[in-house]
Amino acid sequence: GDYGCTFTYSAQGGTNEQWQMNVGVSEDNGLFSCSIWRPQGKSYLFFTQFKAEVKGAKIEYAMAYSQAAVGAQSDIPLKQEEFEITETTVSHREGKFRFELSKLMIVAKTPRDEL
Repeated sequence: GDYGCTFTYSAQGGTNEQWQMNVGVSEDNGLFSCSIWRPQGKSYLFFTQFKAEVKGAKIEYAMAYSQAAVGAQSDIPLKQEEFEITETTVSHREGKFRFELSKLMIVAKTPRDEL
């Protein structure tokens, strides 16, 4: 529809890692979500950079994780200084990001048509 999510990255290592990306819109079209993750939990890729960008909506909430939940393990969030969030992007922070990423979640608010 009117919304989109783009994930760009640069990484080294890892063999045949399976990743998933889900996008969705709430029933009332008020929220747009975008998730990128590795279902097997931890990624062994060495990420030098990453950026997720939403189109047609403004980011309300976003979180990046060094490890995704699997089995009894829970998500392990990146430290706040490792990444930055703007109105439309979530990206690594140069010099602070520790090269680990296994999951990225974004919830964005869609523009409302005024009556």
